[in-house]
Amino acid sequence: MAWVRAWRAGLVPFDELAEEIAGDEEHLVADAPGTWTDVPLAQALPAFAKLPPDDIRLVLPAPGDPRGLPGPGELTGAALLEGEAVMTPTFGVVPSVRTHTSGSGVTFETVMWRFYPVATYKPVFQMGSAEAEAELTQALTAATTQLTRLDVAQWRPELAGALQALRRPDSTATLPPGFDPRSRRLFARASILDQVLTLAEHNAPGGAVNTYEAQQRDAALRPLLNACRQALVAACNAPLHA
Repeated sequence: MAWVRAWRAGLVPFDELAEEIAGDEEHLVADAPGTWTDVPLAQALPAFAKLPPDDIRLVLPAPGDPRGLPGPGELTGAALLEGEAVMTPTFGVVPSVRTHTSGSGVTFETVMWRFYPVATYKPVFQMGSAEAEAELTQALTAATTQLTRLDVAQWRPELAGALQALRRPDSTATLPPGFDPRSRRLFARASILDQVLTLAEHNAPGGAVNTYEAQQRDAALRPLLNACRQALVAACNAPLHA
């Protein structure tokens, strides 16, 4: 929801929000304030209209790491299941991806955002962009060393290439106006980690396919995944500047 934060800071017009967030995907919203049925994303965004940018926070929780979420409840459970939420002092929003098949057999996806009321919520401390960038760089170095030792280039050359791409600050991924250069660089580097992890989930034939090697690979990537989550949170929740 970096674009929503930029809108609330007066840096981007409201008319651009839904398109920038959704791109070419279909996004619907359930249980938005003032609505009685599922609505398109653009019709739900006014729920953020009275919030200052710093009251809108990205949270990327993981099993064993619920930082940024309120106490136990429906919202926290949904956010942990999906690994993502947008938090405000009065409500949280959790996205989920739904797969549909048309009558002709065509498969397509819809992103469904669901609002949850919040009784009491205070943002927790998060690391700044500088610290998150340092941790990501350290995790990249360690993961690359471990995966080189595991000869990842032999059984998954795409993964080795993606790790090298992560070291470079250039990327097409970007944040809206208002974010400083460090946050933009951090977001760009961390965003392509999804590509790395997607590649790492599948073993190439004839390569490191036994259980031990797969466990070694997962252990090498786990700190990188954690560092990336923190980097994305730090970048998207960074202070905005006019």
